[in-house]
Amino acid sequence: MYSTTEHIGVNELGDMIINVGPQHPATHGVLHLVITLNGETVKKVEPHLGYIHRSIEKMCESLSYRQFIYSTSRMDYLSSHINNHGCALAVEKGLQVEIPARAEVIRVLMGELTRVASHILWWGALAMDIGAFTPFFHAFREREMINEIMEETCGARLTMNYMVPGGVMFDLHPNFHKRVKALLQQFKDKLDEYDELVTYNTIFINRTKGVGFISAEDAISYGMSGPSARASGVSCDIRKIYPYGMYDKVQFDEVLLQEGDTYARYLVRMQEIRQSLSIIEQLIDNIPEGDFQAKTKAVLKLPKGEYYSRVETARGEFGVYIVSEGGMTPYRIKFRSPGFSNLSALDHMTRGSKIGDLVATMGSLDLVIPDIDR
Repeated sequence: MYSTTEHIGVNELGDMIINVGPQHPATHGVLHLVITLNGETVKKVEPHLGYIHRSIEKMCESLSYRQFIYSTSRMDYLSSHINNHGCALAVEKGLQVEIPARAEVIRVLMGELTRVASHILWWGALAMDIGAFTPFFHAFREREMINEIMEETCGARLTMNYMVPGGVMFDLHPNFHKRVKALLQQFKDKLDEYDELVTYNTIFINRTKGVGFISAEDAISYGMSGPSARASGVSCDIRKIYPYGMYDKVQFDEVLLQEGDTYARYLVRMQEIRQSLSIIEQLIDNIPEGDFQAKTKAVLKLPKGEYYSRVETARGEFGVYIVSEGGMTPYRIKFRSPGFSNLSALDHMTRGSKIGDLVATMGSLDLVIPDIDR
């Protein structure tokens, strides 16, 4: 999966310095790694960012409180619904607006469908990174069902722009219930197929067990979150710790493992797919009637102050920090994206391992580079 290196050098110690990336197919985004090798053993991994930097936070400061939300769809584009939800929550905290129950349920349904789609794509990509090509096609087959559901209600398949301050932009499409029920039925069968194809595959287990270990203490020290941290036993699911939306009204488990290796990170995400499907199953037949959006002013102005919200994306904690001076645009905006902290631990996780294991370890972190390089 990794392209040929652009440059190979040797340092004064005789170690080989190679560059991986910044070709897009190499690293799930435009990421550049400078890797120091002693033979095939990794001595140092230095990520270089900046190839897709767009100054999104500064751009948001010139956009209204309705407009800036959708910039975050272009960061972690595989969690766009969830990112937008986090932004809407921060604005709603300032407006002190009450969200209709129907809108709350719709938001959670869309968020969990997004999580499933993201984890499925990651599953196929990780398998392909390690050398198995077939799972990638299986992943896109199932993900297409979710994309079609999104397109029918939201009008888009990737950057949906569906969340608004006060609720959601449109009501659900009449086919939504039927399509989601069909999705739930199909996925239950397909997840067993995924396990047979990859999870219990001896080659896959040998390539991932004991590889890329990080302890709970180190994961906390690096600020890791999401499945990458929970695979090391760190309880950090925002949906459980700081419930938002309908998450305090549905039953689901925070998936925690203790092994802290690549295989554990794999298992956490596979179990999280099942937990997300359970949440969807609990809500799909219990969508309340009523408004899908609260009444808000055409021009929104947040009272002077500071506002913070956090949500659990497919990759971990996404935080939105807004400083308002009382005007129509934010005075300052800061996003806390999960990928940056997770990537920061890559060097620690891979030192002393083989170059082939670096590919598996990085794939298990589920990096989306625009989420890191804003």
